[in-house]
Parts: sequence; structure tokens; C-alpha cells
Amino acid sequence: MIEMHNLGLIGGTFDRFHAGHKKLIDNALEKCNKIEIWIVSDEIAQKNNPLTMKWEDRKDDIISNLEKNVINKIKFGTLENEFGPAPRHPDATAIICTVETADMCVEINKMRREEKLDELEIIEVEHENAWDGVPISSTRIRNGEINRQGESWISSYFSYSNNDKDTESLVMTEYAEEMLKKPFGVLIDGKEDDYTYAMKILIEQYSNENIPLITVGDVTTLALQELDHCADISLIDGKTKRKIWSQATKIDIDRYDNYFKCVNPAGSLTKSLLSSCKLALEKWLIDKSTSIIDVEGEEDLAPLIIHLVAPLGTVIVYGQPGKGVVVRKTEEESKERCKDILSKFIYS
Repeated sequence: MIEMHNLGLIGGTFDRFHAGHKKLIDNALEKCNKIEIWIVSDEIAQKNNPLTMKWEDRKDDIISNLEKNVINKIKFGTLENEFGPAPRHPDATAIICTVETADMCVEINKMRREEKLDELEIIEVEHENAWDGVPISSTRIRNGEINRQGESWISSYFSYSNNDKDTESLVMTEYAEEMLKKPFGVLIDGKEDDYTYAMKILIEQYSNENIPLITVGDVTTLALQELDHCADISLIDGKTKRKIWSQATKIDIDRYDNYFKCVNPAGSLTKSLLSSCKLALEKWLIDKSTSIIDVEGEEDLAPLIIHLVAPLGTVIVYGQPGKGVVVRKTEEESKERCKDILSKFIYS
């Protein structure tokens, strides 16, 4: 029978509690009667990434994902520095970590020896891998790549094969069209073909250098430029209301760092569009470089793909003729809804 530790220590940010976090806790409780989870403070966590959830929300996230009998074995604390209480903790006999923090645990034991305290047993837990064999991480979840279980938001839709040929596009069905009629975002009122007022409100309420702003459509893209702003990513097709728009030529593509062209027929979503959107977002994540995507066909359905590949917090805006502009943030809920809608598309 394995001898149990009375108390083990775990430290981390614990942002967007995921399967990897749960594995860490489960493994800890297999060897410890009780554990203390020291969650990185807001000051440190948000300095590293401004999109990190608040401390209290991260703690609540852990609690809501664990059984009550497990929660009864856990105490929480705030980690104010990289070592926390571990170097001088009088009661702990184990510390639980992953490969990235194992060296820090060795350093903690060195500090404990200097304090004439017993070393902690270092319990190293292997990562929980995502669908692609790469470890699940809060960063990947924030970046929109995977969900909290490590599943891809988008890959399955373009990995279907028919007669050994990968699908190149998804085509909308009546079921999907019906689902799209439900409100999906916040409407900012504006005048017919003049989104200036609505875009001013957009800038005031949603502008944030830490998250990308994406315009879908020529009218919204130009309206933003005329207010001396440029979206981080814009998708245009030279049309409005499915007709050639003469003002589209006023859009200054030179204001963007990158120019991509793709093909996306009306009523469909193509691999070509997906590739361009992913590339534009990857470039923004690397160095915040901006991109414009010139769509041959139509970009109307593009938000369905963008939400699935965009980082959490991304602001997507598109025009609603005669009403104003619709704004929707990319959140886990919006990703789930887009995934559900795409499941009603058919392969082509």
C-alpha cells in the first residue's frame, strides 16, 4: 500500500480550468490526503497576460469542475511570488508539478535545506495532451485553438474525406440558415449605408490593443478607415447586399501589413477562406500585424469560421443593412454555437 502524504502543494495560474489541471489535481490526491492550491495573484497573472481571468473567477472555476468530496480536501491561497509558501511551509511533505516547473521545485528544496526543513517529495505529473498530441494549456485555450478538453474547434469540418479526397468546402442548408436567423451579437443602431455613428460607438466601447478587432464586409471596413481607424483583420468582397459596391475602391489596402486573397462562393465556407483567416490570426498573435482578406465570392458567412479559430475576446463586427452594425465577442459560448451551426452544413 502506498504511503500517503498528509499535505501536498500545487501552484499555478489555473486560467480556464481544463483537463490538464484536473489531471494534476487528481494525481495529487492519489498521493496526498489533502492539498493546498496556490493560485497566482491577479497582479502577476494579468501582467503576464491581460486576458487572464480574475483570481476569484479562477478559483470558482476550479470548484465548479470538481466533486464536493474532492473540494473538501483542498484549501486555496494566493501566490504572490514564484515560490510562494513552499520554501518554509511547516506541514507540507510533497509538491506537485509538471515538467516546466520541476526545476523550480528543486530550487524550493534547496531553500528548505537552508532553512533546516525536510525536502518535499517532487511529484511530477505528465501533461494531458490535446487532439493533436500537443499538451493542453490555458494559452492554447485563450488563443482559440482548442476547448478545455483539448478538442479542436474547427479541424473536424475539413478533415472529412469522400473517395479519398478531402472536402474543400461546406455548403449551407435550410437547417443552418434557420439557425442563423436567431440573434447573435449586439446591434449598434446606425443609418442606412452610413455606419459612422455606430462605428464611433464600437471604437469607444470595444477598442482594446490586447484583442483583435475584425471587420467583415466592405461597408464596415471603410467606415472604420474613414474614422482614421484600421481593423486588425478585415474581410472584403467588393459588394454590399450581394451587389457590387462602387465605394469599395476607397478601401485603402495599403494600411494593412498583409494582403491575402481567397475563394469562397456564396452560401458556403471553404478551406481557402479558413486558411486565410487562420494565417491572418496567427500573424496578429505573433506581432499584432494587420491583414486584409480579399474574398472572391462572398464573406457573409465568414464569422462562423472566424469565431472558431479566433482568440477568446476577439471582437467581430459586420453590417446589418438598414439597422446598423452587429458586434459579437468570441467566447467559448459563441464557439459552441458556431460549431453547432456548422454541424448542419453539408460537405461538398
